[in-house]
Amino acid sequence: MKKATASMKKSGSGQQAEEASPSQMIDARIEELKDWRGEALARVRALIRQAEPDVVEEWKWRGVPVWECGGIICTGETYKSVVKLTFARGAALEDPWGLFNSSLEGNTRRAIDIHESDKIDEEALKALVRAAAALNMSAKASRSKK
Repeated sequence: MKKATASMKKSGSGQQAEEASPSQMIDARIEELKDWRGEALARVRALIRQAEPDVVEEWKWRGVPVWECGGIICTGETYKSVVKLTFARGAALEDPWGLFNSSLEGNTRRAIDIHESDKIDEEALKALVRAAAALNMSAKASRSKK
């Protein structure tokens, strides 16, 4: 797969600027990190795509990877010592695996902070992603019936 940078690309005429796609911008973020955070972000991205093949990748808020299916499933922020997966409606999700370890005090979101030495429970994360997508789709279906 061809790597893209997050910068603007100019067309042949030089008059129209074409921005990289959200997926290309996520690729560029992973590549620019060049450390464990890039590897962790790439791994969770792959797991999200496996769990929910219809997921749509977005790039919001000036540089945050976002995965959506019927609404936001989660975001993937990178900080100096953590990769943070924030589930938009995490407080409404069952978490029998105990993956949520951050942003536990709110009424809506929940997050998973992944540190350098952490091992990702891949099956649990995929189940959580599927549950988040199902919650979004059920909410979307109930809104459309009104």
